[in-house]
Amino acid sequence: MSTTKSVEQKFKPLVIVLSIVIPAVVAILFNVSIEGVDLSFLPPVYAGINGLTAILLIAAVVSVKKGNIQRHQKLMFTAIICSLLFLVMYVAYHITSESTLYGDADHNGIRSAAELATVGFSYYIYTFILLSHILLSLAVLPLVMMTYLKGWADNRVSHRKWAKITFPIWLYVAVTGVVVYFMISPYY
Repeated sequence: MSTTKSVEQKFKPLVIVLSIVIPAVVAILFNVSIEGVDLSFLPPVYAGINGLTAILLIAAVVSVKKGNIQRHQKLMFTAIICSLLFLVMYVAYHITSESTLYGDADHNGIRSAAELATVGFSYYIYTFILLSHILLSLAVLPLVMMTYLKGWADNRVSHRKWAKITFPIWLYVAVTGVVVYFMISPYY
């Protein structure tokens, strides 16, 4: 068995387990409520981290296309760290803060018919972007880990195939994270 295959075989079960455990833990944590902790400063921070992740992903693709594998590896590792920081901050914010409703202009936690009428069709655009962001963020986790594993194992052919799927999804999740923040920020 080649070294590439043995590295992939060794760590693939870990990727599978983490792909299940991380979303499960996040889902469990969303049922936790910690009061008395003010993390209201976090949404612009983690939106900024999402934006940085998008920039890092684009820079990493440019680097690899120019043949700078070392820079590509560093940028991708940094993008993964940024995504992990985002996840930790996102969960921390949501377990310490009430949910914010898009269109809730009076901040009472209820979106009235008048408030919904005020935001109009943008409510449906926001909802679509948010739902696609959430669903694809669940898919991107195992894709990123598997793509990274294949790169780390130096299985370049398989890494490229996975990256062609992973990159646009991860980029979409990073960019839509910023868009969602800007759309909902008036209602914090």
